Amino acid sequence: MKGVLRIINARTRDVVSDEVKRLPEGYEVVIREPTRTKPQNARLWAMLSDIASAAPEGRQWSTEVWKCAFMQSLGHEIRWVQGLNDDPLPVGFRTSRLRKAEMADLITVISEYGDRHGIEWSEPHPDERQRA
Repeated sequence: MKGVLRIINARTRDVVSDEVKRLPEGYEVVIREPTRTKPQNARLWAMLSDIASAAPEGRQWSTEVWKCAFMQSLGHEIRWVQGLNDDPLPVGFRTSRLRKAEMADLITVISEYGDRHGIEWSEPHPDERQRA
């Protein structure tokens, strides 16, 4: 058996347990929190695009640079290398590896920054959608 099994209810928990019990000795089982969702990722990039377009504080950064700046503000390690045209190129931590809670924190930091700087969001805030 090889693959990813997700626990989404009591039945799938039992299936996962049964699969693990059938594994031969020597196999590894890795248990981890789920990573960010597709809707979280879509929201992240929409927000980064809104901020990059608005260029708050005169910062005309790409969405990738904004992403790195916000990730660094949350304590994630970001490295910079010299790009092909001698400009700094951010490399390092990827949002695809963030857990759901970490991605929610990142979106919150971006939202708070954008709200402080008058960013007009292309997507409504989640709590505004709930009121509608």
